[in-house]
Amino acid sequence: MDYIPNTEGDRKKMLQEMGLHSIEPFLADIPKTLRNFSLKLSHGLSEPQVFKFLKHLSKENTNTEQYSSFLGAGAYEHYIPSLVDHLASRSEFYTCYTPYQPEVSQGTLQAIYEFQTLMCELTEMDVANASMYDGSTAFAEAALLSIRFKEKNKIICSRATHPEYRQVLNTYLKGMHTEIVEIDASEGITDINQLEKAIDGNTASVLIQNPNFFGCVEDMETISQIVHRHNCLFVACVNPISLGMLKPPGEYNADIAVGEAQILGNDLNYGGPYLGFFTVKKDFLRKIPGRIAGETVDHHGNRCFVLTLQAREQHIRREKATSNICTNQALLALRACIYLCTLGKKGLAELSMLNIQKSHYAYEKLCALDIFEPTFEQPFFHEFAMKSKGILPIRKINEHLLRKGIIGGLELDEFYPELANSMLLCVTETKSKESIDQLIAELANL
Repeated sequence: MDYIPNTEGDRKKMLQEMGLHSIEPFLADIPKTLRNFSLKLSHGLSEPQVFKFLKHLSKENTNTEQYSSFLGAGAYEHYIPSLVDHLASRSEFYTCYTPYQPEVSQGTLQAIYEFQTLMCELTEMDVANASMYDGSTAFAEAALLSIRFKEKNKIICSRATHPEYRQVLNTYLKGMHTEIVEIDASEGITDINQLEKAIDGNTASVLIQNPNFFGCVEDMETISQIVHRHNCLFVACVNPISLGMLKPPGEYNADIAVGEAQILGNDLNYGGPYLGFFTVKKDFLRKIPGRIAGETVDHHGNRCFVLTLQAREQHIRREKATSNICTNQALLALRACIYLCTLGKKGLAELSMLNIQKSHYAYEKLCALDIFEPTFEQPFFHEFAMKSKGILPIRKINEHLLRKGIIGGLELDEFYPELANSMLLCVTETKSKESIDQLIAELANL
């Protein structure tokens, strides 16, 4: 076979060295019925044929350029100013990766440093790292930090946190003999009374998402007071665009603030790659995973940048390492940096308000229909859950909408069986009044 580099002579020489005449002895444990097949590969295509085939295949995807999408659930469509693509696609940035020879990567280091600065300003936290793989791994790494810092092995997490984040958390902590307690959110927000009863002397931290998976706004100040009263760490997982209106984690005394920054200048990309951010109080500076870029001066007194901290086992003694995270999302962090600088403080506040206004307009219109009722009665940012009154199941409603060029909401019973016939809808600034009205009209015609 052309793709196997060993020649026939090579194979004979290796078998001869082992005293064998064929490879059959290596395959003796595999039943012959499983070995009796042929690959039957077709002949290769020319480059134009491959391009034509792949273009045809790409049309099988449903995308937000052709359809109006009201699907969120952790991956959000926002308008990206053309400046972001223009600057981030410059060759010196577009090929950038984690700087393994940092001192000669001054441009990359400065971009990381500016990203860290912006995330600290946005969250009002003291320190930010160079970025994480995505929001879910940042969330799990926050739990790891709290376990190491507190030397306790109980983590408390709300069921209103993104289900996939909780899955990653369970995967990360599976081999660490850690107890994970999930607090109910039957009313759409974390049950504070149940939370307080669950905290004990073995609790390292409490992890709360805000706005949570249902889009509802949590009472973060009250939760923070309860958590700190029990001498635990408080981890806030936040939507960075919501911070244009909602209180930042630093204001309600969060110890660690993490989240997904895909929404800051990065496309949906069919689910990735994405960009996690990780910020902490200064007390946890040396416990933070990943790396931190810092500003200093060279021996001529000129401003320059360095990798200040790399607390993983490749760089320091294993017993002192904080994480095995090996990299940062340099290009995506750069895009987030450009995006935030383009919007500025005023622009971010206006964007946040647009998301609130448009989502509440859609919510009120949906509530006026006979076929829906709110799943929860809680304040929300740009995402909310609606329950079908039983005329049609959510799956059928979404199929109808898709035929009309509209991507509907997420069926919640996939993650929450008790929320059967509810859907999670998202409305960002990308939705015009006309597109929202079209959604309402199509639902009214069911």
